[in-house]
Amino acid sequence: MSFLRLIFINLTRHRIRAIIGSAGIAFGVAAMLTVLSIVLGAINMFERILSNDSHYLVFERNVSDLFFSSVPEEAVEEIRKLEMVEAANPILFGLVSTEDTPVITCFGITNDDPRLDDAEWIAGDRALFGTEPQTIYLGSRAAEFAEVELGEEVPVGNDVFIIGGILKLENGFENGGVFMPLKLAQEFFSKEGYSSIVAVKLTDTELGEAFKKRVEADYPDLIALENEEFSQSYSQFKILSATAWSVGVCAFLLGGMGVANTMLMSVFSRIREIAVLRVCGFSKRQVGTMILGESFILAIFGTLAGFVFGFIALRLMSGIPQLNGYIQPVFDAAILAGVALVAFFTSAVGSFYPAWRATRIQPAEALRYE
Repeated sequence: MSFLRLIFINLTRHRIRAIIGSAGIAFGVAAMLTVLSIVLGAINMFERILSNDSHYLVFERNVSDLFFSSVPEEAVEEIRKLEMVEAANPILFGLVSTEDTPVITCFGITNDDPRLDDAEWIAGDRALFGTEPQTIYLGSRAAEFAEVELGEEVPVGNDVFIIGGILKLENGFENGGVFMPLKLAQEFFSKEGYSSIVAVKLTDTELGEAFKKRVEADYPDLIALENEEFSQSYSQFKILSATAWSVGVCAFLLGGMGVANTMLMSVFSRIREIAVLRVCGFSKRQVGTMILGESFILAIFGTLAGFVFGFIALRLMSGIPQLNGYIQPVFDAAILAGVALVAFFTSAVGSFYPAWRATRIQPAEALRYE
């Protein structure tokens, strides 16, 4: 009988115990995959909102959140006049509410914002954006959830607006959000003359450093960051990523404890069996390897099951209308590899003590064990 076959036989003889141990790993994998995918997907969506057809972002220095950033109109106009700048599009972020949805992301943008050209206009006229009073535009998921159509009135906050258009966008945040002409958004949020950020497209990306120095010299209260540089340094993204990994690791600790408990109970229930193996010539190293091998097999099946459950959960959540398309899962090879690595690491750590305990069994005393 081969050593690997013996490991499988040991697991099949204790199916319920093996399933419970593998389920602990599966739970950890599914939880970590789901949390990481949702959080990183949200970060990627927000990054795409900010970097839409732009190279640099200009916003207020030392703000904890872009919702609190204030860039004056004078700065926007001056930036647009720079020779190195091809386009500068201000955006005002805000949160609004309707009767059925307490929180909706609002984007205050100008008529020449490129996202209006990239969107599919399901209803309404692109050329009329910003020309009609008290008129807002909805992403298709937001319009679907609110059950409104073109020309209808909809209460937003304390005001009532007319639906001037319905847009379908690839980005979940945008597709589930509200678009207002910048002037209207500034009045609604009482931020007249200010925007949250300015998305800047340069005539030549080689001029990036010169542009940054020019902005910081002319406007000490503002800062300009290249899109990738912003994504790596923005504190909210760091906090979200760290939280996602922390929650996932905590879930795996539970899974590792489950494996440790399963393997430890397996060792105590098989003391006489292990003693017989020692008498038949098994070394301490072989006994320990057998226990570790069983844990490794449990980790493989648990990881595969966890991936399946995680993918199913993400697919179901991404289709929930109430989420307005905010969930766009990210299935990155690095994430999958990281999740699998943590799964096998916790399984290995959880099985070290049971394996060591098995090697300490003395055959002569164990054969008398009841």
